[in-house]
Amino acid sequence: MSDLRQFHDTRQAAEACAAHILKKLSESPQSTLAISGGSSPRTMFEIFSTAAFDWNRVQLFWVDERCVPPTDAQSNFKLANDTWLAPAKFPASNIHRVQTERDPQDAAEVYADELRLVFGEGIPKFDVIHRGMGPDAHTASLFPGEPLIDDRTGLAAAVFVEKLNSRRVTLLPAVLLATKHTVMLVTGPDKAQPLADVLYGPHDPKKFPCQLTVRDGGDVAWFLDLLAAGKLRI
Repeated sequence: MSDLRQFHDTRQAAEACAAHILKKLSESPQSTLAISGGSSPRTMFEIFSTAAFDWNRVQLFWVDERCVPPTDAQSNFKLANDTWLAPAKFPASNIHRVQTERDPQDAAEVYADELRLVFGEGIPKFDVIHRGMGPDAHTASLFPGEPLIDDRTGLAAAVFVEKLNSRRVTLLPAVLLATKHTVMLVTGPDKAQPLADVLYGPHDPKKFPCQLTVRDGGDVAWFLDLLAAGKLRI
């Protein structure tokens, strides 16, 4: 049974999600965390920026990144850096961003090497991975129909999202599935039906990529506002 936590609004969901992640990270003297982008985690990052937490204890990665320079307004790194990392003086040596100023394929290979450098050989096992979900049930940069959804050996790859005309680098399912704890922050009315499909529909990650981890036995906690939770059986 999924751990579904429902809150009145987006801010309350983000606050609870932030507190939950901090609690999980505090359980070990050294932890690994991968974060997602988009608009929903902004409040969570702002909370992190003022938290009484020693960020020297955390190695930080990204679940996915748009292939734009790190100073671009669309950059997931820029959002996290502006709202959290710079204000909190997060140690630069612990920040492992995707080097999307490179060619996308090259950026993916360098990112995979960075994962191996921190985790060693094999599939990385993050302590916490924070993910979101799009209105088409995509997660990370794995969109419906993406062939890499079936990949269970790779670490990271460059993808092209045709409907958005967007090149991205994303962690692959093997890494998402291996994480010790997944935290899903999902808010907004456009998430209500896809969330119901992900949780209650047929198991088909190719159609509903967010089912990765969620329906595969992982330790998952959902942080939802009332609008996203509108069609759930809770």
